[in-house]
Amino acid sequence: MSTKTLALCAAMGIAAIAAPMFASARTYVDVDIAPPASRVEVIPSARAGYVWSPGYYNYSGHKHVWVGGQYRHERHGYHWTADRWDQHDTHWRHEPGRWDRD
Repeated sequence: MSTKTLALCAAMGIAAIAAPMFASARTYVDVDIAPPASRVEVIPSARAGYVWSPGYYNYSGHKHVWVGGQYRHERHGYHWTADRWDQHDTHWRHEPGRWDRD
């Protein structure tokens, strides 16, 4: 096997390992404005095989924008962790909702 072929195979192997790491990378945006109090939502009737994902405030265009809740298809062995805002000193950071293992 030539040196070029070996180098190409090594690069492809590294890329295959590194791609999932980059795919799960997160970008955080800290804002100086606290989100408003959550809205009270009327939750529609329960749906078999789905879990309720409550609404939250997203930050877009230099302001907080309400995103209404929705049902998400259930994932067995996981539970839904809702979106939230965490305070870091004088800034606020949005933590997106996600599926966490039970």
